[in-house]
Order: sequence, then C-alpha cells, then structure tokens
Amino acid sequence: MPERNKIIYLDNNATTRLDNRVLEAMLPYFTTDYANASSSHLFGLTVNEAVEAAREQVAALIGARPKEITFTSGATEAINLAIKGLVSSTKKHIVTVVTEHKAILDTCAYMEQNGFEVTYLPVNQYDLVNLEDLEAAIRHDTLLVCVMLANNETGVIQPVSQISSLAHAKGALFMTDATQAVGKLPIDVQALGIDLMPLSAHKFYGPKGVGALYVSSTTRQLIEAQQHGGGHERKLRSGTLNVPGIVGLGKACEIAEDEMDNDTNRIEQLRNHLENELLKITDTYGNGSKEHRLYNTTNLCFKDISSEKLILSLQNIAVSNGSACSAVTTEPSYVLKALGLTDADALASIRFSLGRFTTIDDIETTITKVTELVATQRQTAG
Repeated sequence: MPERNKIIYLDNNATTRLDNRVLEAMLPYFTTDYANASSSHLFGLTVNEAVEAAREQVAALIGARPKEITFTSGATEAINLAIKGLVSSTKKHIVTVVTEHKAILDTCAYMEQNGFEVTYLPVNQYDLVNLEDLEAAIRHDTLLVCVMLANNETGVIQPVSQISSLAHAKGALFMTDATQAVGKLPIDVQALGIDLMPLSAHKFYGPKGVGALYVSSTTRQLIEAQQHGGGHERKLRSGTLNVPGIVGLGKACEIAEDEMDNDTNRIEQLRNHLENELLKITDTYGNGSKEHRLYNTTNLCFKDISSEKLILSLQNIAVSNGSACSAVTTEPSYVLKALGLTDADALASIRFSLGRFTTIDDIETTITKVTELVATQRQTAG
C-alpha cells in the first residue's frame, strides 16, 4: 500500500517531475561550470560546448538540424516569437483552431489588434479539425496555419502531416504547437512538413523555464527577433543563456529518445486500466477521440458531479479539470465546450495525465478513491 500522505501525481500534462538524471546533468552548470556561454575565454567556450551539445540533442529528438533550434524560456515565449516575429508586407491572415492553447489564442488576438485577420476553425465532437474546412479557410493572403499537434486537455492528436501539405499547397507556412507531444511521440519535423514548432522542457521531465523554437532553415529569414540586446541565438533571441536549463533540456531529449518506446507501452497500459475501470461508473464517458490521442491522457466526464469539489476531495491525488479557476468562480473548459459539451458536463470533467513515475499502486488507489467520491457526491446532490 502507498504511504498515507504520498502525493499521487496525475497531472503530468501541466508539468512533470524533474528526472534525477536531468538534475545530475544540470548541477555542474550551477556550481563549477558557471561561465557565461557567450564569453570568449576558454572557460566560456567550454560552457558553450555544452550548450551546442544540448542543441544537437534537441535537434536529434525532432529530426531537425542543430542550427534550426533557438533556445527560449519555454513554449510560450517560443510561440510569441514565431507568430509575432513573422514578417510579411502582403500576407495578413492566420488560420488556427478554437481548441488551441491560450498561448496561441492570446497571441493571435494580439495579432488581430495589429492589422491581421484570424480565422478560428471549429472541431468536431472528437476534438479533430475538419480538413475540408481547413483547406477552404486558407486564402491567397494566409501567412500562417497554426494547429497544435496534441491537445493539452484531451490529448487528441491532429493530422499535422496532412494539414502542413494543405498549407504549403496554398503558399502558407505551417506551425504546430508540440508542447504536449515532444518527448512523448516520435516527431520528424521534415517528414511532417513543419516550419515552426515550439516545445518546453518541463513537459517531459526537464526543468521549468527553458524551451526551444524549431525554425526551419527556409523559414529563418522570415522571422524577426522580438527580444533585442546582444544578438544571441543567431540574432533571433537576445539574452544570457540559461545554461543549466539548456543542458537539462538536452538531457531530457536524450532520455526521451532512448526510452520513448518503453514509456509509451508502460504508461499506456496504466492509462487504459485507469480509464476502463472509471468508465464502469454509471453515467461516465470519455471526451475527445479515443483513437487519435496521447497514450498518457484520458479526459472523463462524471455526469452530475462538480469536478472542482472532486479535485479538492481527492486531497493527495493531483488531477485537473482544465478550467480557469479563481476564488470567485469556475468557468467551464473552452476546449470541452468546443467539443459540444454543456457547461454542466464540462464542469463535471476531469483530466488524468500519467507519466514516467506513475505506478500501478497510484492507479489502483485513484480508481478506488474516485469511484467512492463520485458516488458520495451524487448521493449528497440527490
């Protein structure tokens, strides 16, 4: 049996625990190898070698060239750099999807305030975009098509290879937010036809505060820096490099490349067991596509319960409802609403996202506890 006060962490799509091997790789760059990677002395050049080695590790994981990797503070900065940095005197139109992460949607809203038009495509009940609708939305003046690879709430995976082909056929660039996918899925940016792709280390057992933007060699000349002050990162992102974080990102990529198959098989079995048992609860159903999704994610609606109350009652079991919460009110998830859920059902839904450190004991305890609490809450409400 697990210890009484042990945290059972099933919110890995929000962030992940730092892998001890990543921490070990980072530690020297806090203490002994602390030089500025941009310094021209031997100490600095040695540290810069570690940065370039990490760049190679990131590139290897996603099928890119090292020079196509720009280090950032995370995926949100990478998204802002990619979208705001695109320069065009004639093309002022962006196509995206209503279920994108807020980092995409808020940046697109900013672009609308600055002379761009944005088309927001709907999704079907499975959280998948209609390819015919997408093709029809791309115009002669479309600069960018932006569709995430895997959704953070539902885990649903979009057909990005087909989407990139549709974008390129009409002369538009294709960007995919791969924050939830990198480190979990095999990704080859060239084979998939990706021009721009943000990622973040803390989503796959790396440190918080570091990420990267993949910019294809053919797209690089179209991007303008949004942060100035020294011309770092090939003049695309100025600022002293976060060397420990970059080294940690590189190590996390190396581990992911080596252990992805094992992680996939083990975690998927645990996710399927959790999902199958919880779906035995009366009036419970899954949200999003069951076929096209990440192996670690299940999003379930327990009708007639409050997900907020359930999360609080779970105490040492960490899960998410995907809602924007405040001290005053809880809003239903805009992602689940886009799938056609009512406010009540969206507010009765829970996301469980498993990870490398999830155990079978964690899953069994969660099944028992959720089953009990759903029954209790429904009896109380009834």
